[in-house]
Amino acid sequence: MKKLLLFSLVCLFIVKTNVFAQSPMPGSQEVMQQAYARAAKENKNVMLIFHASWCGWCKKMEASLNDPTCKKMFDDNYVITTLDVMEQPEKKNLENPGSMEMMTKFHGEKSGLSFWVILDAKGNVLADSQVRPAGAPMDTYGDNVGCPASEEEVAYLTKILKTTSKLNDNDLAIISKRFALNKPVPAPKLAAGTN
Repeated sequence: MKKLLLFSLVCLFIVKTNVFAQSPMPGSQEVMQQAYARAAKENKNVMLIFHASWCGWCKKMEASLNDPTCKKMFDDNYVITTLDVMEQPEKKNLENPGSMEMMTKFHGEKSGLSFWVILDAKGNVLADSQVRPAGAPMDTYGDNVGCPASEEEVAYLTKILKTTSKLNDNDLAIISKRFALNKPVPAPKLAAGTN
C-alpha cells in the first residue's frame, strides 16, 4: 500500500512538473495590455524590449537596466516590459505568441536584438532603438543601437531618455556611465613574430 501511495505521489509530481514546464508564455497582446494599464495608473511610459534567451546583448541590456546604480531611475520612469522573439527551434516555447508580429508592427524585424521601443500608456510610439536620418519618420528603418555601448549609442539612449522621462542630467550621466561599461574591450595586439 505504501509503495502504491509513493508511486502515485511521484506520478502526480511528474505530471504537475510537466504541466508547469510547458505552460505557454502569455501572448504579446496580453503582456502589452498589462503594461499599458500599469503605465496609465503610474503615469509612466512603457519601455518594450524584444529579446531572446541566446542573445548576449539582450543579457547586457537586462543587466544594465537592473544595475543598482540606475535601476530605480528606470523603474521610476518606465514600465519595463519584455517580449521573447527569434528563439532557437528547441526553445520556441519561450517565445510570447504574437511577439514577432508586434516587432514587425514597430519596424524592428530587420534590426536584430535587442530592439526596444518607448511607448506612451495608449500604445503610441515615442521612440525606439533605431537611429534614423534627421527628419525621417518612425516607419523608416534605421541603424539599431540595441544595447547601447559605444559613445554614440549611449548618447542616443540618453537623448531618448531625456525626451521620454523625467530623468534629470545627473540621472542621465549615471545611466550613461553604466551603459558605457557594455563597450567591448578590444583584444590585445600581439607583437610581431609572436603567436
